[in-house]
Amino acid sequence: MSNIAILAQETDAIIVGAGLWGCVVARELAEAGYRVLVLESRALPGGNARSAIDPKTGIECHCYGAHIFHTSDERVWEYANRFATFTDYRHSVLTKHKGKVYFMPLGLTLINAFYGTDLTPAEVPGFIAQEVAKAGLTGEPQNLEEQAISLIGRPLYEAFIKGYTQKQWNTDPKNLPAFIIRRLPVRANYNTSYFNDTHQGVPRDGYFAIFEKLLDHPNITLKCNVDYFSVREELPTDKPLFYSGAIDAYFNYCHGELPWRGLKFEWETLPVQDAQGTTVMNYADSDIPYTRIHEFKHFHPERKEIFTSNKTIICREYPADWKRGDIPYYPVNADTTAATLEKYQAEAAKCNNVIFGGRLGEYKYYDMDKIIARALDQVHAWLDSQPSK
Repeated sequence: MSNIAILAQETDAIIVGAGLWGCVVARELAEAGYRVLVLESRALPGGNARSAIDPKTGIECHCYGAHIFHTSDERVWEYANRFATFTDYRHSVLTKHKGKVYFMPLGLTLINAFYGTDLTPAEVPGFIAQEVAKAGLTGEPQNLEEQAISLIGRPLYEAFIKGYTQKQWNTDPKNLPAFIIRRLPVRANYNTSYFNDTHQGVPRDGYFAIFEKLLDHPNITLKCNVDYFSVREELPTDKPLFYSGAIDAYFNYCHGELPWRGLKFEWETLPVQDAQGTTVMNYADSDIPYTRIHEFKHFHPERKEIFTSNKTIICREYPADWKRGDIPYYPVNADTTAATLEKYQAEAAKCNNVIFGGRLGEYKYYDMDKIIARALDQVHAWLDSQPSK
């Protein structure tokens, strides 16, 4: 019997995956008196939200793309603050189109700069309605392109949505379903903050510290570099399993693979204090192969010695085709994948002692606050169904 099998026998619950969902579930179970074994396939916990300090520059980098914590859910904000102190960082995103920089999201700043107008807030809705009318679309939008044009008009769509979307999904937006972009809000003001949530920030001590604190409980045992499927047959089946791996993998892809979009990252250290003047710069044009460039030192201007040093790290983010074994990032929303997911959800419903959750387990892209909320809801629903411990 392997060491993992022995640990599993001595525990009350098994968690697959030490991303945010798995770590919150583990913490809640541990505080409820359950001994928990967490199995993580990577070398460290944190999933795609993990950050790490670059040893040569001291800059904290988000290992899998920029992560900004934002929420209007007071329960989630209170919970997150148990394990981190957040800065007052407010995220702004800029986008380059034909060599000119604009503030995103779509708002009065971008509209006036793009059209060369001087609109007031009261004039924005009518102006956008005129742009939509010029497109001459009739009937219900049949794809993402028609849906976007029906919301913002053709010029804004072609400048800021079309090329970026084409790169992100590796297909013409006409081939994507309309529901992907049902909402495309246009701000009738000069607010350039990317998120509207009440609470925003990044952890003052880094994302890695959150996961360390979540898992710092005597009832939690973390084992990294363990592939669940390599030890699955050794694990007891009478213990509750909280599974945040890929749902199709759990069922051995019996209904086929659920597709994902992947990402590739290209890192570069530059001998300058500031390379682009902002945390994230999007690139809207289809002839630029990457979608955005991250410059992580801008997350922490309060780290003055590092922020003012003549070194910076940038990271170019490239969308990529995904194959089994790659890190999945974005579920592919299409009619065919919805049908396949329903089959796997039906299989999951038959598993009485398994709780599927997280981005992979539910095949759903979650922001971090939604992951915490979902984990809390699922684990407490399970705890409420159990006899008092």
